[in-house]
Amino acid sequence: MAVREPKDLLTMLADRGEEAIQRLSDAPGADRLLGAAQALRDRMDEMQKRIRGIDALEKRVAELEQKVEALSAPSTPKRTTSTPRKTSSSGSA
Repeated sequence: MAVREPKDLLTMLADRGEEAIQRLSDAPGADRLLGAAQALRDRMDEMQKRIRGIDALEKRVAELEQKVEALSAPSTPKRTTSTPRKTSSSGSA
C-alpha cells in the first residue's frame, strides 16, 4: 500500500485552483472572458505608466510656478543716473 503524504493547506488550495482554472477554460465563453481579462491587464499597465509620469509633470509645474513667481514679483526700482542737462542762459530765440 502506498502511503500518502499529508498535504498542507497551501498545496491543497493550489491544487483546487488548478482544477478550477481547468474547468473554467473548458466552459463555453471562457476565451472571451480570458480576452477581457487580458485587455483589462493591458489597460491597467498603461494607466500605471501614465500615473508614474504625473509625478514628473507635477515637479516641472512646481518649478515653473516658482520661476513665474520670481519673475512677476515687484522688483525694486533701479535708480537711473542721468547727466544733468545744461540750460542755456542766453535768451536766443
